[in-house]
Amino acid sequence: MPFLDRAEAGRRLAALLAHLGGQDVVVLGLPRGGVPVAAEVARALGAPLDVILVRKLGVPVQPELALGAIGEDGVRIINPDVVKVTGVTDAEVAMVEARERAELERRAQRFRGGRPPVPLAGRTAVVVDDGIATGATARAACQVARAHGASWVVLAAPVAPPSVRVALATAADEVICVETPRRFLAIGEWYTDFAQTSDGEVVALLRAAHAARAGPSPGAGADPAAAAGPAVYPPHGGAVIIDAGAIRLAGELAGPGPAGGMVLFAHGSGSSRHSPRNRYVAGVLAAAGLGTLLFDLLTPGEEEDRANVFDIGLLASRLALATRWLQGRPGLAGARLGYFGASTGAAAALWAAADPANEIGAVVSRGGRPDLAAPRLASVRAPTMLIVGGLDTAVLGLNRAAQAYLHCEHELAVVPGATHLFEEPGTLEQAAELARDWFTRHLAPAHTPA
Repeated sequence: MPFLDRAEAGRRLAALLAHLGGQDVVVLGLPRGGVPVAAEVARALGAPLDVILVRKLGVPVQPELALGAIGEDGVRIINPDVVKVTGVTDAEVAMVEARERAELERRAQRFRGGRPPVPLAGRTAVVVDDGIATGATARAACQVARAHGASWVVLAAPVAPPSVRVALATAADEVICVETPRRFLAIGEWYTDFAQTSDGEVVALLRAAHAARAGPSPGAGADPAAAAGPAVYPPHGGAVIIDAGAIRLAGELAGPGPAGGMVLFAHGSGSSRHSPRNRYVAGVLAAAGLGTLLFDLLTPGEEEDRANVFDIGLLASRLALATRWLQGRPGLAGARLGYFGASTGAAAALWAAADPANEIGAVVSRGGRPDLAAPRLASVRAPTMLIVGGLDTAVLGLNRAAQAYLHCEHELAVVPGATHLFEEPGTLEQAAELARDWFTRHLAPAHTPA
């Protein structure tokens, strides 16, 4: 059975790793695609999440042939048979290693942002990828984990061919796969959504996992948002089902703090409530005292039809459905509500906000497509902020054009150096802070909605 996306694959994989619960486990994702899968496994096991960085050392005249691999902290694995057969000299090995170690260190800094690796000595290391084709990288990762002192190494992936799974039994103490199809052409054929994972998504997932385990550590007189540390979707949030008869949508709800407002998130195409960027923004809002609801706009069956992903009217109706559901929750009937939308989700947010029955106090669009909600823009009355990356020129033009149709209080905020996904260092943080300030201003108890 194909996986919907990496998050769903991770949840299915986590179910097969439940026997590790309660052990001293570290979950290690292979960047980039393995990290979203590993994040779900780490969440299910209550274990720390980290990346395991491996660089192949290729023979200089035949780079696809590996003479060894390197990992962090000077870990070095050399295959003497390959060195002997190819006649590679010590100087050539040193040259290749120097080049690959520089790249490894660059990636470590990029992904962790200066945090040290999670220690593995004496612990169970669960090495996770989004699938295994040849097994070369997975084998090297297991060797690196063991070289870092892991006492037990588990290799886990949603899918791998049977022959590779058997071959890797010599590299790991356990090899766990959800699917081992005899007919195996490529990892991507086993996913409905196999979109490339960006560096920014890896950074956001690692940051969120780290902050969730570290917890808040406010200092005297510290700013509440800063004191909470790196943003993460609030750990006190609970899983919910938004039930409307035949429609049941999965979500995660965190009630409001001192600020009192609630923000509903509308994710973009190909994403879900597990979007690491939206979860990061939700963490920033939670640190400012706002409640949040992240939920899936479509049912799993509906997601199979790609036309639904771009049906803005349908998506907006689901946002309205979730709004009514939220207003009926105990203690939330009078909460001031806002919408945060990304990409196509922003169009759905604007479309839904145009309906006065939804009683929306503020809207924030990140990298949004307001043009897809053009027929409804003039009816939006909620104060609206449009956040766009300075390098996302096409979408920036669409947002500038949309301003002419907005008759509500509105503002266009351009984040310099950001592309559409806000994956450049510091850009997602800027977008989240802009959203936080807009919502806290317009959803404050003293504010009168437009």
